[in-house]
Amino acid sequence: MIQVTLPDGSCREFPGPVTVAEVAASIGPGLAKSALAGKVDGKVVDTSFTIAKDSQLSIVTAKDAEGLEVIRHSTAHLLAYAVKELFPEAQVTIGPVIEHGFFYDFSYKRPFTLDDLAAIEKRMTELAAKDEVITRRVLPRDEAVAYFKAMGENYKAEIIASIPSNEDVSLYREGGFEDLCRGPHVPSTGKLKFFKLMKVAGAYWRGDHRNEMLQRIYGTAWATKDELQKYLTMLEEAEKRDHRKLGRELDLFHIDDVAPGVVFWHPRGWAVWQAVEQYMRNVYRTTGYQEVKGPQLLDKSLWEKTGHWQNYRENMFTTESEKRDYALKPMNCPGHVLIFKSDMRSYRDLPIRYGEFGQCHRNEPSGALHGIMRVRGFTQDDGHIFCTEDHILEECVAYTAQLQAVYKDFGFTEILYKVATRPENRVGSDELWDKAEFAVMEALRRSGVEFVISPGDGAFYGPKIEYTLKDALGRQWQCGTMQVDFNTAERLGGEYVTETSGRAHPVMLHRAIVGSFERFIGMLIEHHGGALPAWLAPVQVVVLNITDSQADYAREVAKTLQNQGLRVEVDLRNEKITYKIREHSMQKLPYILVVGDKEMAAKSVAVRARGNQDLGVMPLDDFARRIAEDIRNKS
Repeated sequence: MIQVTLPDGSCREFPGPVTVAEVAASIGPGLAKSALAGKVDGKVVDTSFTIAKDSQLSIVTAKDAEGLEVIRHSTAHLLAYAVKELFPEAQVTIGPVIEHGFFYDFSYKRPFTLDDLAAIEKRMTELAAKDEVITRRVLPRDEAVAYFKAMGENYKAEIIASIPSNEDVSLYREGGFEDLCRGPHVPSTGKLKFFKLMKVAGAYWRGDHRNEMLQRIYGTAWATKDELQKYLTMLEEAEKRDHRKLGRELDLFHIDDVAPGVVFWHPRGWAVWQAVEQYMRNVYRTTGYQEVKGPQLLDKSLWEKTGHWQNYRENMFTTESEKRDYALKPMNCPGHVLIFKSDMRSYRDLPIRYGEFGQCHRNEPSGALHGIMRVRGFTQDDGHIFCTEDHILEECVAYTAQLQAVYKDFGFTEILYKVATRPENRVGSDELWDKAEFAVMEALRRSGVEFVISPGDGAFYGPKIEYTLKDALGRQWQCGTMQVDFNTAERLGGEYVTETSGRAHPVMLHRAIVGSFERFIGMLIEHHGGALPAWLAPVQVVVLNITDSQADYAREVAKTLQNQGLRVEVDLRNEKITYKIREHSMQKLPYILVVGDKEMAAKSVAVRARGNQDLGVMPLDDFARRIAEDIRNKS
């Protein structure tokens, strides 16, 4: 007898081996129909999988996260099936699941067009409607290599040839198409109903620029029509909020081919930058950080000590002068250690907290660059805390509270927390790792937040907390970090005098809240749709006159507000007031002040708030108090 234990604790007995599909059918026809896969003893498998021993089983449906992943993986194969039907000469390569969907890379003699995409999607729909059964078979590696070579699928043959020769490989067939895959897949193509192809992009074979450029078709797939439509609507809104588009429209920045991956900040964009930097500088001051500044260019010998020269050199910009090799710093950490070790420190001095708005450069591939979100030259709000092991917990607790307050002020109210624990290859004793991992987890517990654990994803020198933001569209952005480092200070000779007059290496806590300023400002632009809150807006107030007779009063209003520290512009053009209001409204300014003869006589202003809100006429002092309250409350 085979005993199958279900998630509710109930058991079902079968006289012999039984498939997942048969177990689902024994529970009820509804579950049998909706079953996409099974989870046997924690592993997701096909519904055709045979359970041959006592096991725990849950039936995976479209309502489960695993079910959605199976749908997306199966839809990637459906895409390849359709491409091979329409373009038989195309060769298929790899097609994994990604966030929100999937992609598949193809080798073909000409670029796929938008019309091709429409035809492929139509053929996918037709193939899905056939409801063809998806079956799995296993072949020895060498036999599978020969099989795909015979079909002219050289890329598949190359992939399989890289698998150890003593291993078997699994193939999945639907109709006339068979593909290499570990699985699992949905039982039949009829389960795939809600998908859409999104775009075509270039991708090098196996991610190596020395290899052939392939064509990557991206798609999305969902469990229901509503979920698909919701996602497509979100994408439409995301396109409207694209920071590159808004950066042009709001005259914030541009990127030029003369400096790929580096940002040209325009006056308005630099005003946003300065608002963020001055805010973060105040955070440094109020939370015990000393601001420092390290050099941009550092000798090769330092990067050899840190390991960057040996392991990261291809990502660094290097230069030579007087027969010495240098690199532009890709990170600020080593410089902070050198500042720490420039004087003898005592245990009484710890913790020492350094903060820097440090400009870094990394030689990112040109294909990875994306507006100001992914650049080669960037500035971080980089902080390092030099402390003892006993300080780790309290510093992590304080940092999490600091980070939460900062994100709230910038308008982000939902944060996801993850702890990445010790990897297999690491430095330091298990005792130290135990202490560090306990500290970062206990810090989050004391902060009253839930977190997930990512086993083995910590750095080789210590565990870390990752803080991920959700924006207005529900997209996730991994932003802040707190990393515990037992290694770097020791490698660079950082020491302090202990209570017993001995020498010890400090623990180094790496922390960043906004991370890359460029990326964070891009996030802010998209989160707020360009309508930045008053305290961040590049122009907080614009003053408009109706006729030339109010020009001097308009200048006087602007000067009064500027003297109060506000960012104010004046528009005295000889244009209709309705035109000027409409034009400045398109710039998403928090406030527009209109002055005519009545306002000038009464020393008042007519106030319009963003969103076409008419707040009426009020004394200038009342308006000044109103916007000051907005800025103070970060509203």
